[in-house]
Amino acid sequence: MSLRVDLKHRFSKFSLDLGFDVPDGITVLFGRSGSGKSTVLRAIAGIFKPDQARIMLTDRVLCDSDAGLCLPPHKRRIGMIFQDARLFPHLTVSQNLDFGRRFSERNVPQREVTQMVDMLGIGALLDRRPDGLSGGEQQRVAIGRALLSGAEMILADEPLAALDEARKAEILPYFERLRDEIGIPVLYVSHSPAEVARLATTVIALEAGQVIGQGSAEAVLGDPAVLPVGAGGAGALIRATVRGHHEDGLTELDAGGEALFLPHLNADAGHPVRLRIAAHEVILSPERPVGLSALNILSGTIAEISEAQGSAVLVAVQTGAGRVLARVTTRSVAALGLRVGAPCHAVVKTASIAQDNLA
Repeated sequence: MSLRVDLKHRFSKFSLDLGFDVPDGITVLFGRSGSGKSTVLRAIAGIFKPDQARIMLTDRVLCDSDAGLCLPPHKRRIGMIFQDARLFPHLTVSQNLDFGRRFSERNVPQREVTQMVDMLGIGALLDRRPDGLSGGEQQRVAIGRALLSGAEMILADEPLAALDEARKAEILPYFERLRDEIGIPVLYVSHSPAEVARLATTVIALEAGQVIGQGSAEAVLGDPAVLPVGAGGAGALIRATVRGHHEDGLTELDAGGEALFLPHLNADAGHPVRLRIAAHEVILSPERPVGLSALNILSGTIAEISEAQGSAVLVAVQTGAGRVLARVTTRSVAALGLRVGAPCHAVVKTASIAQDNLA
């Protein structure tokens, strides 16, 4: 399954003008508030009608404004997951799931229901009502209801925004399973770089209704043009595998042949890891530094230096482990003679790699 979206719409403050493809897996629509993310989801779902639109789900036309065709929401076979789970409070979990099942155009066998319940870990919740569930549990039931409705794709509009950090940690693994085990596209709206780094197979970055970046999570998050220099979420994504654990409590990763050390990670050797390194946690040095407490020193070449915003810039360093971003001052750029193509070393403190930046 795949989705193709082309939209144009003029608002009072900005114009939506974009086109993109959504393959299987989780594609994250990423950008600041007001960039048009939720508007795009509403157009795909059929609850907002743009001035011009052509939306195709594989070979089915959901909307073609030139042809005068626009299917109503209930005929699009799209499941929606919102910030709040929107479960029926007077129904049990099992009855909420059955409600979604009744919308399916086929008779969903009980075997598939059981598999979905097991995947989401909600078997013990079936006889309970929503007011007896945590926020994370409610969202897992909402995912199940969307899947049982016969949805050919899932739209998730900032589904973790209303949850505290503990509930987010509870629900994230289930979105990972949705990405890895269910063969339908998921379009997931978020403005959290940590969520993007953990979940996305593809990222589409929006700004003022325009696509400003599109591709793999590594490519988009490592592009200084995507996030403002001063954005607290600026950073890059590194893929690695667990190399082993040390007696002093550190875990060693293999990132493209480079060793990275971080606080103990509960994972076996060979386990794949997504590691997000925040730009403000990276120090740059033209020469390989010595006598530092930092264990992670990645050698590479400067690939890009963003335009200055105030006194700061983002510097992208291409290393053996992948592209790393560093936020530094313009004074440091001048003092160190940093320029595109020059050798550079990115220094990352082991203690700065928080567990919520790992997946």
